[in-house]
Amino acid sequence: MRRDVFQAIADPVRRDIIQLLANETLTVNSVADKFDVSRPAISKHLKILEECGIVNITKQGRERFCQIQPKNLIPAFLWIEQYQKLWEDKLGSFEDYLTKLQTKNKDNE
Repeated sequence: MRRDVFQAIADPVRRDIIQLLANETLTVNSVADKFDVSRPAISKHLKILEECGIVNITKQGRERFCQIQPKNLIPAFLWIEQYQKLWEDKLGSFEDYLTKLQTKNKDNE
């Protein structure tokens, strides 16, 4: 099965793992220690992240180290970015509406 970045970020635990690994390279056990989820479940999440190309897992001696591959998150970023202007416009309109309501309420006092 071919996985993509959107499958990687679809799960909240995987998003948390990505955030964790964005700061440092950790062993599989270190990642698992940060979660109230079983080690096999974390291993499965890491496997999916590896299949998506988001995490690279390398073996050094008896340890397996997980390192983020941030460039592989770019497709998700670009997809989300296309909606940034839309949401900025909508939030700007909402802010204008709230300002008008506040002005109207002050005028009625």
